[in-house]
Amino acid sequence: MFDKYSLLIFYLFFGVLATVFSFLVNGLFIKFSKNLGMRNIDENNIRWGSRSKPALGGISFFLNFLFAISFFFMISDQHDILENVKFSGLMLAVTIGFLVGLADDAYNTKPLLKFSAQVLCGVILCLTGTYINLFNSILLNYFITIFWIVGIMNSINMLDNMDAITTTVSISIIISALFVLVALNSFKSIEFIVLIGVLSALVGFLFYNWNPSKIYMGDTGSQFLGVLLGAMAITCFWNTPFDELRHMQTKQILLTITIFIIPIVDTTTVTINRLSKGKSPFVGGKDHTTHHLSYAGFSDRQVAIIIGSISMFSCLITLYILTLSFWNLLIAGFLAAYFLTVFGVLFYITKTRKPKH
Repeated sequence: MFDKYSLLIFYLFFGVLATVFSFLVNGLFIKFSKNLGMRNIDENNIRWGSRSKPALGGISFFLNFLFAISFFFMISDQHDILENVKFSGLMLAVTIGFLVGLADDAYNTKPLLKFSAQVLCGVILCLTGTYINLFNSILLNYFITIFWIVGIMNSINMLDNMDAITTTVSISIIISALFVLVALNSFKSIEFIVLIGVLSALVGFLFYNWNPSKIYMGDTGSQFLGVLLGAMAITCFWNTPFDELRHMQTKQILLTITIFIIPIVDTTTVTINRLSKGKSPFVGGKDHTTHHLSYAGFSDRQVAIIIGSISMFSCLITLYILTLSFWNLLIAGFLAAYFLTVFGVLFYITKTRKPKH
């Protein structure tokens, strides 16, 4: 329907419009919110900040998600979205993630309910064709996919512990996914326009989420992002068809964990430290890698810049390697060493930097 340059203009227009929309919607949430989604009223022992703030940012993410789908119909000849089984599954899984997060923000739901919803999201993605192609066994592929989706949903949720951390990390991951889709000549796909819409939502939200923040994304936002980022990782990184080596297991694993290095390192570090102390890894606390960077003397803004820079640098490394037409042990060793270095440094900081009471 449109040529490449016309699409570029449309995407630029949509990105600016969606960013402004997100900015205005979050501003309205801050102005009119009273009790819905308020955080830190009775949980100062868990949340990092001391002020009570609305946790409604995730609603703007979902609105921009729907806005992007509507905009896609304006520039595409595809008018029956239900014919796209994979995207229909993604849309359903994302909606479930959004709703369970919204329920948790409003009613503080039981952990079992949230976990069940996360598993359901993974199952839906598998049954609609979005699953990790890592093994010859379809059941093993389904299992690792569900494990991945549940893990990322919880990792993104746990990472949302300081101002702008999850927002900046998600922005870098989405930018990387967009570059992959462009390289695959998939910039006319609905996934591409949806990622632009969510990226714009995050940029507009970041204005209010930057320290000192005025609003949180809440579980509504983190669960939504967890499903979306986890699913897009399967399409863009786990199963990226860049060359004949695309099914090599070490390549799939190392590229993906490098892209998601911050959520994976933070969740792994917190889990190890809590289990070593006999604590449940699912109970909140001020013991994340981001918190320990603060204990080391960095301001909240500096922590966000450090974490965001690591995430973006990791994504740039991965994108460069994806453009190479070969894969060998040297590249695999480099990625593994890089991941272990980042993990080792952040893990070491959690062992040496303690809260100042």
